[in-house]
Amino acid sequence: MSTQIPPLPAIRAFEAASRHLSFTRAGEELGMTQAAVSYQIKLLEEKLGFPLFVRKTRRIELTDLGAELAAKVIDAFATLREAFEDVSGKNAGQLVVCSNTTFAVNWLAHRLVHFQMQNPDIAVRIVPYDTRAQGDSSTHPSFNLSDVAISACYGPPKGWISHELIHAEFSPMLSPALAETIGGVKTPEDILKLPLVDPQDRWWRLWFNAAGLPDIDLSVYPGSRMGSQALEANRAIAGQGVAILTPYFCKIALETGQLVQPFDLTCRVPEESWYLSYSPANRHNRKVRLFRDWVNSELRRDGMPILETFQPAA
Repeated sequence: MSTQIPPLPAIRAFEAASRHLSFTRAGEELGMTQAAVSYQIKLLEEKLGFPLFVRKTRRIELTDLGAELAAKVIDAFATLREAFEDVSGKNAGQLVVCSNTTFAVNWLAHRLVHFQMQNPDIAVRIVPYDTRAQGDSSTHPSFNLSDVAISACYGPPKGWISHELIHAEFSPMLSPALAETIGGVKTPEDILKLPLVDPQDRWWRLWFNAAGLPDIDLSVYPGSRMGSQALEANRAIAGQGVAILTPYFCKIALETGQLVQPFDLTCRVPEESWYLSYSPANRHNRKVRLFRDWVNSELRRDGMPILETFQPAA
């Protein structure tokens, strides 16, 4: 028949008092009063049925049974501390970021080295997520196994602290070579003479409506669904069609002439943005705080405004 383990507060008080041979110093270590430690020891002695300490004037001594028990309890707590320190150390040294593909490929990929140079003790691991899990962390294990999530165009994981990073603005883009096949793209109607990348994306209809073409029929275009602006941009760079993209994430391709944005007109859906989010449990986590502040500093370097922070509902 197994013996029931006494209450943990009493065991903790005994372990500390055994090491210090002082109820007062044990209380200082545990954040308790001397009287509270003495009370917990008394409860433990009553539970065991024998005294653990001999109370003398201004000092205490372990009884024989108390010393025998103390040796094992102190060793057990040392093993526990070592286990927690080992796991905490490993956790502190690795930051897991569950990221939207476009943000990972077009933003993090060429900047992450700077974060790691500033924080050489933190190894960053990027994991992707399925867009079907948008907005509900409970449906996707990658969210729950990550320290930080970068989500796009939909709400971030429910209940998480979220920082809005970048508005999802969009405008058509294509390769210069493809534009030249029709003598250049000078009007919105010219786009309709070319293949479209992901013509079922609702951004197309919104943009054409803003450009004065509300009644276009996009059903005549062959369907495709890449699921990521990064992939759609690669198709556009390869001359396979016109893609509807966020200019901020195509800065390098636009600056190097791989893509052109024929019109200044950009649109956005108010609720669609990129978000950096994390569980409330990670609110004060050092590595999460460092990564969040670094992302914001990079955005400021690019001249991007710092957007809203959303706290989970109580």
